[in-house]
Amino acid sequence: MEKDKTAKKLCILGTGSWGLTLAWISAQSQLRDPDKARMHVTLWGRNEAKVDAFKQNRHVDFPVQMDIPASVEITSDLATAVKDADAVLFVVTAKATREVAQAILATGALPETAMLVNASKGLEYPSLKPMSQVLKEYFPHHKIGVLSGPTLAKEILKGLPTACTISAESLETAKILQELLNCDRQFRLYTNTDVLGVELAGASKNVFAIASGFMTAKELGDNAKASLLTRGLAEMARFCLAQHAEESTIYGLAGLGDMLATCNSPLSRNFQVGFRLGKGEPLEAILADMKVVAEGVQAAKAVHKIAKELGLDMPIVDLVVQAVSGTEVSQEMMIRSLMNRKLKAE
Repeated sequence: MEKDKTAKKLCILGTGSWGLTLAWISAQSQLRDPDKARMHVTLWGRNEAKVDAFKQNRHVDFPVQMDIPASVEITSDLATAVKDADAVLFVVTAKATREVAQAILATGALPETAMLVNASKGLEYPSLKPMSQVLKEYFPHHKIGVLSGPTLAKEILKGLPTACTISAESLETAKILQELLNCDRQFRLYTNTDVLGVELAGASKNVFAIASGFMTAKELGDNAKASLLTRGLAEMARFCLAQHAEESTIYGLAGLGDMLATCNSPLSRNFQVGFRLGKGEPLEAILADMKVVAEGVQAAKAVHKIAKELGLDMPIVDLVVQAVSGTEVSQEMMIRSLMNRKLKAE
């Protein structure tokens, strides 16, 4: 399909639940906003057989149930996907981001003016880099942004509203992305220029979601869970501020907002990992059964390593790392982690 040169082209990389949902949101935005009616949306997936199946039947049952809108072009050809793109959303896993960036660079098809947006919530391991820094390695002259916030895909696909953060080093770039990705009455975006803070908050909150699921499985009660989340937020703040994030980011949509959604909802895959670990299932069996990536598992190791390097006290993260590394974490260990620490001011 040849692009209308007066219209914007949005490329979405990744056919996981969030990539599919962002394609659906973009199509909804086209219907609701006359200025976006001619926007061209392309969805890329690396699995050619899966993409061909989507082309034949746009109804999807896994990882989410939805119909891919007819206005969304689907392709497994990376050069076709990024060609003429005004914005490219990386909605692949943190582990796969570098590989996809390398592949895009090899095509030579990415326009010099394309804005690149990280929409995953993880850290690369063992490099410990956030995704924006990985992208900067390959595209040093491109404008790079980050999309993050409370984004439970199944709720959004039901038509339920949410608000998120779109961050870029330049407020001008953030505003351009805000206009492009905002969907009236459903997907409200707020601008932010603290790119690193948004990514660190998004990655670390997944670790606390695992802890929350674990605590829920252990039936320690709502008081304990509230205590866990409050102290988890303190750990997130400690972690982010030590790396020069802005405090407003931590208590905004990308930090506290996303944490509240992820740590309290059974729809969260990281919550589910923690819950099932709390029920005694081995991690390998949980991940194999889920068939989707829970970023919190890798993020826990990265956050833990960074915290140790910075000399930060993060007992909840320590406990999660033990759990995902195969150490059996008992109810008593969790209680001690929360309750048997040195008495101090809040």
